[in-house]
Amino acid sequence: MDSHGQARSIVKQFIEHILVIRGLSQATVSSYTEDLNSFIVFLEEKSLSVDNVSEQNIFIYLMHLRKKGLQSRSLARHMAALRGFYSFLAEQGIIQENPTGILENPKLPKLLPKVLAVDQVESILSQPEINDKLGARDKAMLELLYAAGLRVSEAAALKVLNFDPQTGTVRVWGKGGKERIVPLHYTCMKWIEFYLQNWRGEFSPRSDFMFLNRSGKGLTRQGIWKIIKKYAVSAKITKEVSPHTLRHSFATHLLEGGADLRTVQILLGHSDITATEIYTHVQSDRLKSTHEKFHPRSGN
Repeated sequence: MDSHGQARSIVKQFIEHILVIRGLSQATVSSYTEDLNSFIVFLEEKSLSVDNVSEQNIFIYLMHLRKKGLQSRSLARHMAALRGFYSFLAEQGIIQENPTGILENPKLPKLLPKVLAVDQVESILSQPEINDKLGARDKAMLELLYAAGLRVSEAAALKVLNFDPQTGTVRVWGKGGKERIVPLHYTCMKWIEFYLQNWRGEFSPRSDFMFLNRSGKGLTRQGIWKIIKKYAVSAKITKEVSPHTLRHSFATHLLEGGADLRTVQILLGHSDITATEIYTHVQSDRLKSTHEKFHPRSGN
């Protein structure tokens, strides 16, 4: 593969592969295309060919990107594109050794997810009109998302029988099919029962999913996303709001109220405490405040 035209042709084949075979999103495909075209330009400047790249060349390229001001998250994306590309070249027999095989990802900073203030959440929860089937459904769903910190996929998969009004809990199946039982407060239970008893039947149910669309089938993840976005706009929330925003707000507000990290980990369905540790600053801020307030020498 001597010409750079051939290199760009291989990149095009790889892009078609990840779009059709691997089914990656259009946004990811566009990012990979841009990243790999940038890599090809780098190779042209260094008089290198795609099939004769060493681990050191890859490292120099990453340093080149770092000098241009790219942060860890962008570098990690470039690295993912290169890894996928060279795995594809190896599968096609174009290269014998993958130069990206032993390189680690640039370390990603742990970013605190966007959260809403309590009054912002309450404003969103107050938006649905509860006197029709769509409003009653949306009210119950929003209350549940915030009360239980559900992932959008968990809310979409929820069945009517997963809700137990006797024990005041909801049974959830999270990532990897792991089951957890989450307690619900009285207000949330009240709205779920209001929806189930008075309005769910109006959807002419064709499935046993709790939250139904106009056709009586289960709401999709995209459908839930659109509903939340609509009510965030109605509540005049200017920041981007998603189902995950309610989940992160749930966790943050619990910690601010005094819950411990281990409890929040269980409620969120995180199998590893490290997934919950993005919230540790909330706990440390609260501990610092408590320490300053109650330690006998804090005023000295």
